[in-house]
Amino acid sequence: MAEELRRAGGHQLGLCLLCGLPAAGKTTAAQALSRVLRERKGWRCVPLAYDDLIPPEAFDQSKESSGQREQQPLMSHWRLYRHELLLYLEHFLQNFIKGCHYSPPPNRTETTWKRFACYLKEQELIYPRTGTEDSASCQYLIDFIPLRPIYFILDDNFYYRSMRYEVYQLARQYTLGFCQLFLDCQADVCLERNSRRKQPLPEETIHAMVQKMEVPNPEKYAWEQNSFILKTTECSVEDNLQVLDLLSTALENPVKPLEENTEVKERDRAICAASVLHQADQAVRRAVSQTMKTAKDNNLTPKEMKSLADELNMLKVEFLEDLRHRENEKNNQLNISVTSLFSQQADGIVKKYLSEK
Repeated sequence: MAEELRRAGGHQLGLCLLCGLPAAGKTTAAQALSRVLRERKGWRCVPLAYDDLIPPEAFDQSKESSGQREQQPLMSHWRLYRHELLLYLEHFLQNFIKGCHYSPPPNRTETTWKRFACYLKEQELIYPRTGTEDSASCQYLIDFIPLRPIYFILDDNFYYRSMRYEVYQLARQYTLGFCQLFLDCQADVCLERNSRRKQPLPEETIHAMVQKMEVPNPEKYAWEQNSFILKTTECSVEDNLQVLDLLSTALENPVKPLEENTEVKERDRAICAASVLHQADQAVRRAVSQTMKTAKDNNLTPKEMKSLADELNMLKVEFLEDLRHRENEKNNQLNISVTSLFSQQADGIVKKYLSEK
């Protein structure tokens, strides 16, 4: 059954992650990789550039709602759109493997879905079945020929290992090839390139991502065995034979589905992680409450208290977002360390307000 899925209709399917800092050269590498794989291997390549597929509002760090300024961390907002795109890709793979027509998925965001569907049409993977292309019920026909390997090249930062693991799980579920190509580029080079973009990211976002970046580690994580770190200053993708060997190896050795006992272990691990996250959330909330009490005892004005509450809430959201993505093997020790570290950062914010009095 697994072999049937992997070679549905005679096709071999693979997922390649291009990860690294913003402006590291991922999109250029994706285009070069697509070209060289078509020319030298005869494979069909579908680069999925998240920057092009995710709508501009994903980059907004704040929005106006009912007269109140609601803030949301940029990377947290982006994460929601990333997850949505992965669902659309899975929906396409399901239909491709089954040999079905491709219909719009349920529970979709129209803007993002239309971008994704348009991209697949540009890549000549699908084409409208009827003339009602803009209709929500529009069905697409999938181009199943010619019979040659297909590689989806996912171009995004993927700075957390857990983000990449989500794609690995997709490959495992459908028995696809899976590999990772990490573009190692110095932060100052990325910042300089970013400054030349028409819509550059805030520098603090790149600096924060430098701190959060989790480089592939095959020695520690077996599922990352098909990974390669490419220093962008040394050579290009098309000139590196190791990169081509990596993709060939991954395609010929697809990820095997979980055995039943492994699935149980994974489910238990997820339950444990959710419990730890809940405990950490409660601990952080108590720390926020204590910090606000300290500020009130020091006679901050209502305006200062409101501003402090906003900053602490932002800190809490970002802190828990980071925690959610970290794969800490000592889960039972997370609560204490998280509370201590969060309290230190919260105290630093309070001191800023007290020093102004």
